[in-house]
Amino acid sequence: MTRHTHPDPEPTPRWCSCAVPDEEVAPAPSGVSRRNVLIGASAASVLAAAGWPAAAQAAPRDGNVKITIMGTSDLHSNAVNWDYYKDATYSDSAGNAIGLARVSSVVNQVRADRGREHTLLFDAGDTIQGSPLGFYYALVDPVTESGAVHPIAAQMNAIGYDAVALGNHEFNYGLEFLDYWIGQMDADVLAANAVHAGTKVPAYAPYTIKTMKVQGRPPIRVGVLGLTNPGVVIWDKANVSGKIEVQSLVEAAARWVPVMKQAGADIVVVSAHSGDSGASSYGDELPVENAAALVAEQVPDIDVILFGHAHRDVPQRIVTNAQTGRSVIMSEPKNWGQRVSVFDLELEFARGAWSVANGSALTVDTRTVVDDPALVAVVRAQHDAVVQYVNTPVATSTEAMSAAEACWKDTAILDYVNAVQTETVAAAVAGTPEAALPIVSIAAPFNRAATFPAGEVTIKDVAGLYIYDNTLLASVLTGAQIRDYLEYSAKYFAQVDPGAPVAPASWTNAGGTPDYNYDQFSGIDYDVDISQPVGSRIANLSSGGAPVASDQRFLVAVNNYRQSGGGGFPHIATAPVVYNAQVAIREAIVSYASEAGVIDPAEFHVENWRLTRGGTPVF
Repeated sequence: MTRHTHPDPEPTPRWCSCAVPDEEVAPAPSGVSRRNVLIGASAASVLAAAGWPAAAQAAPRDGNVKITIMGTSDLHSNAVNWDYYKDATYSDSAGNAIGLARVSSVVNQVRADRGREHTLLFDAGDTIQGSPLGFYYALVDPVTESGAVHPIAAQMNAIGYDAVALGNHEFNYGLEFLDYWIGQMDADVLAANAVHAGTKVPAYAPYTIKTMKVQGRPPIRVGVLGLTNPGVVIWDKANVSGKIEVQSLVEAAARWVPVMKQAGADIVVVSAHSGDSGASSYGDELPVENAAALVAEQVPDIDVILFGHAHRDVPQRIVTNAQTGRSVIMSEPKNWGQRVSVFDLELEFARGAWSVANGSALTVDTRTVVDDPALVAVVRAQHDAVVQYVNTPVATSTEAMSAAEACWKDTAILDYVNAVQTETVAAAVAGTPEAALPIVSIAAPFNRAATFPAGEVTIKDVAGLYIYDNTLLASVLTGAQIRDYLEYSAKYFAQVDPGAPVAPASWTNAGGTPDYNYDQFSGIDYDVDISQPVGSRIANLSSGGAPVASDQRFLVAVNNYRQSGGGGFPHIATAPVVYNAQVAIREAIVSYASEAGVIDPAEFHVENWRLTRGGTPVF
């Protein structure tokens, strides 16, 4: 299956008017309930309960028309309100709900309140990866092999999405898998800034124009431009290198918005998988990661930006365009279907075209509704298969293990990840020159809530420990490079006075560093002295009882995200790779546990690193 391609607009700017024809908004999919999901409540009362202000329902001025644009982002393969890791209804401390079935209930209510012909529904990316449902149908029972419809495609089609932008996680399972999913989607799937390597030619549809036919009024043409994240080329280098490049969001928007206007778009919406902070988690070798506000500020003729990637709830942000002085309305809905962004736009018709006279945005909380039963039914069989899979026993643990303290202590449960990675790499390089090198392994505390119970350990326990779909590689680093790497990792901790009270939970995540960017090594010994400034914290670095020499070479087991440059760690992205069999680390852990039958910390847990202050151990 080939990716959707379009010619460069510069020599042939007319292509969009014919290659992307005007499309009437599709009717409600058959079988999808449009009834109120809260028994006895009206559409207006449900919206009010969800945080919809009464002012939002005011009638437009005479001659004007009101339209509503809804948006989601960072759904991460959450179809229903279910936590596969806990095998229970999803719950968090705030009482949030998740899943596309919840989103559908909100969408149903907005459509009932506004009128279907007055609404559009978009998504800003990261839809097919991130939950056990996602990895099961990509890696365990791949839809590309079974021929099944991907559960997220099935649900999005049932809800009736009008367009979807690609997020960076759409590339996690490779371009062929992504093509398969795109081929199943009824909605247009967009990414204007993802181009064929070495060209400016989009690898996917850059934009589409939706025609809204409002009774008694001229058609309203809403153009939506999709933008993905430049970090794709780092985070999924193995999948896209030499095939896909990702341009700056600002550059792509400046190139395509005029084309959209020329093609007849009255209103321009940008669906961007990019936060609004203007910052990046990587260096300046790539365009800005979180550039949504920069697009609003620097590119004229944009009315609305739906953005995502940062997993935040931003009901409304107004940015003034520097060239035109016009306001751009922005909103980010909280991830996993916890919120739906809703833009209300009042349009006026003048000189043969529609334009935005007034507008506002908010986010609707999906915990105020229940799962749409029709959307639950769409994925019921697939959901049940995943529940059965994650509850499959794989081994017996001799004792309970927890990741609760893994961010500040060398814990057995994280050592298990390193043990599996080390043995997998050792077996792979047997008989090669690299087999003579000492092996070290890198792992990070992805999930502080992860546990292995004493007794039966299931796949969901393993999935809770290793929540990302990373693959295993091995590279070669020197002792000096490993020291630099560990110093960079140790910036995760705040600087703490040697005599301060012991409060480790308050020491972590310094500078906003997430847990998944605190890498811990096995196979070498070292101290992390958090009383020292960043860059001078690693002490007593040794291997086999001897100090590590600067030129000593090590074989390093590492995941693909880190090896490709994710997190900005030094040296690893340029280190020679000696093993890359595309083995999924989570599946390797499952296989290792299943073959062994028993998980015994006495066989693999070695306390090789520790926190210190002024040379004195904290614990």
